[in-house]
Order: sequence, then C-alpha cells, then structure tokens
Amino acid sequence: MKTMIAFCTAALLSLTAQAGEYADISIADLKAAIAAKKVTLVDVNGDDSYKEGHIPGAILFEGKDKLAKELPADKASLVVAYCGGPSCNAYRSAAKAAESFGYSNVKHLGVGIRGWKAAGEKVEAAK
Repeated sequence: MKTMIAFCTAALLSLTAQAGEYADISIADLKAAIAAKKVTLVDVNGDDSYKEGHIPGAILFEGKDKLAKELPADKASLVVAYCGGPSCNAYRSAAKAAESFGYSNVKHLGVGIRGWKAAGEKVEAAK
C-alpha cells in the first residue's frame, strides 16, 4: 500500500510539474506588456493560422534558428509563446528554444489564439 501511495504521489507531482513548466500570463497582463512594448510574442500555430490572424506584433515560430535572430538582446526580456488553446502544447517548442538561448522570463498564454479571439481581442492577418 505504501508503495502504491508513493507511486501515485510521484506521478501526480510529475504531471503537475509538466503542466506548470512555464508560467501562464493573462490576457490583461499580456495586453499591458504589448502596450508597453515589453514583450516578444511568439505564435506557434503554423503558417496558415498565422496568416489568417495572430495577436498583433507576434512573430511566427519557424524554428529555433530563426527565433534566435528575432529575440531581443536582453535575456531578462519577457518572451510569451502561444498556440491554439489550453489543450495545445505546441507552444513548448518556442518556449524551450527561448529558454535554451538563456531567456529567463518565458511565459505561456494558456488560452491561446482561440481564447484571445473569444475575449474579443483584435488579431492581425499576415501581409
């Protein structure tokens, strides 16, 4: 019985750590960071979705090498990655890439583009 409890506790802690790997940012806090020009926003939804509509100012994640060229010099800068919504984990590829370059303030917009749109926020189409 003790072994079973220990196993379940370890499994639960592992899932909790995975779910909270990157701090979530609210729409309100993200909007404030965008207005203050204090965020690099990374869209990980793919080219078609990006062209259709992304959060204004977001850059399209096209791989680790390209991202490295688009991130600010200050490694303490806020970097926010997002994808489709709460059940989408694609954002992790951009978040992990930024982290691997030494960025220490990497966050996740958990509601994703669907939540952004559902909140009535504006999107911009790619040119």
